[in-house]
Amino acid sequence: GACWLAAGAPTAFMDFEGDRSMRMVLNDWGFEAFFEAFKDNFSHGFAALFLAVLVGKPCSLPSDAVLSCSMQKILSLILGLTAAATFAQKLPTTIELGATLPMAELELANATREDDASIALGSVATEQGLLVIFTSNTCPFVVGNGPKSEGWEGRYREIVALAGKLKVGIALVNSNEAKRTQGESIEEMRARAKKYKYQAFYLLDQDHKLADAFGARTTPHVFLFDATQTLVYLGAIDDNVDSAKKVKKTWLKDAMIAMVGRKPIPVAQTKNIGCSIKRLQ
Repeated sequence: GACWLAAGAPTAFMDFEGDRSMRMVLNDWGFEAFFEAFKDNFSHGFAALFLAVLVGKPCSLPSDAVLSCSMQKILSLILGLTAAATFAQKLPTTIELGATLPMAELELANATREDDASIALGSVATEQGLLVIFTSNTCPFVVGNGPKSEGWEGRYREIVALAGKLKVGIALVNSNEAKRTQGESIEEMRARAKKYKYQAFYLLDQDHKLADAFGARTTPHVFLFDATQTLVYLGAIDDNVDSAKKVKKTWLKDAMIAMVGRKPIPVAQTKNIGCSIKRLQ
């Protein structure tokens, strides 16, 4: 087994905001959510090689180790397979600050309408700009993880309300093409939009074309464009997925207010954390 797992060495390859170490994620979230985050924050190439070399080394556990040797062996194998799969799938490069809104003319099915009528992304933009949030019906970083975490979805309503007040258009985009039969279909999107009373467009990105154009990696992944359709903020919604009451840094809200007020964005880019967008292989 690989004792580095219990010691927390993988955190060198995981860019979690704040002080959420691997141990905290394992304890608070469970393995499924941990692996989702691990895939999206794993450093390709060197880290995969580093993992492969370490797997199989003798295990000598510290007295306060979180995981047993047998569990470490199992996790090492799973992490190795995860790393290999992630390394094999080359992900598109994420657009940078200053980029122009990609694929503004792309027609996307609107799950908030009964007839699924499509709408061009660019037409969602309003006089002050456009907010695009790549999201999901099933990701625990979005929908929550029971009593362990609220997830970010519960904050969408407040974000939508602020966007309306500031006259910023907003689109929630579901690009999980590989899970259309596993909770991410247009019908299930519509049902979720009704249940949680989405007041924003909820759009289906067929074949993840829009996600690829943006280089979106996770759900959620936030992109804020100004009135000229220029990217001014990207990353996370805030600094605490577990609890809205514990949020200390409201990056997205601050960026929206500053953008409309024609002021510099306080923090223009943060690390997106969430489940991987489920692309077709």
